[in-house]
Amino acid sequence: MSNEIQIAQQELIEDFEMFEDWMDRYQYLIDMGRRLPDFPDELRTDENRIRGCQSQVWFVAKEDGGRLHFDAISDAAIVSGLIALLLRLYSGRKPQDILDTPPDFVTALQLESHLSPTRSTGLSSMLTAIRHFAAEASRAA
Repeated sequence: MSNEIQIAQQELIEDFEMFEDWMDRYQYLIDMGRRLPDFPDELRTDENRIRGCQSQVWFVAKEDGGRLHFDAISDAAIVSGLIALLLRLYSGRKPQDILDTPPDFVTALQLESHLSPTRSTGLSSMLTAIRHFAAEASRAA
């Protein structure tokens, strides 16, 4: 049975397959990051910072109607693109779906081999944070 996240991952993979090379894919990521919604300055706190990212990343979650909604921003263009990608996949989803769905897109898009080690670690840290928020929301439910 596929859930919303699995469907969104497949659509994302298909979007990236439109680009022949990684320079175009990087540009697509940067463009996605530029379209992130504004992130309020008052949320740019140490408490909302993701550890493990070389660049500054602020990440907040809130639950509404049994779904988690994420907002995030980075001071780096490609990391902002990775945030946009994660928000597209995970924001507005049910916590249990987040926990039940492995991040297959990372392997399918070959992100580990095309991101610098520090960006790869940052992506992993953001995924861990999303899963942490989902686990907390799931326990609270």
